[in-house]
Amino acid sequence: MTAPLDTARHPLTDSAYQAACRERLDNDGALVLAGLVPAPVIDEIVAEAAPRIDEAFFADSTHNVYLTDSDPTLADDHAFNRQVVSSKGLIADDQVPSDSPLRTIYADSGLRRFLCAVLSIEAIHAYNDPLSSINVHFAPRGRELGWHFDNSSFAVTLLLQAPQAGG
Repeated sequence: MTAPLDTARHPLTDSAYQAACRERLDNDGALVLAGLVPAPVIDEIVAEAAPRIDEAFFADSTHNVYLTDSDPTLADDHAFNRQVVSSKGLIADDQVPSDSPLRTIYADSGLRRFLCAVLSIEAIHAYNDPLSSINVHFAPRGRELGWHFDNSSFAVTLLLQAPQAGG
């Protein structure tokens, strides 16, 4: 069985590595840890998630990039009021198997300590919403997640399958 995190490639407990990651995050606004989750683990997650697409909840919505109501004091074509489309589908935490590597990764205390160090925060707590802690987003052909700023101070996203084209 492959370990869910490649800590040889990404020494999460090493303070110099943490500092380098914090600097990349500060400079780039995002931190990509390519290969943190080894390919066999990604394959396992995809294999357990893909058959559940029929159980996914799909919803279509339009929103601005701030996920807020439009501002009536601004013109309709103002950047703040520009609407984007999201037509996402997802399975929620309660649909993720109890033995899923996703749960192991989510609960990994070493990863949480690494994130605290990189984000310069004291603690990361489990998400309080029992359905939203872990979710798997599906974007089959014709579906999309419109670009937006997240509502939280940070997000951890694990790319399970790259798009065939585009981004």
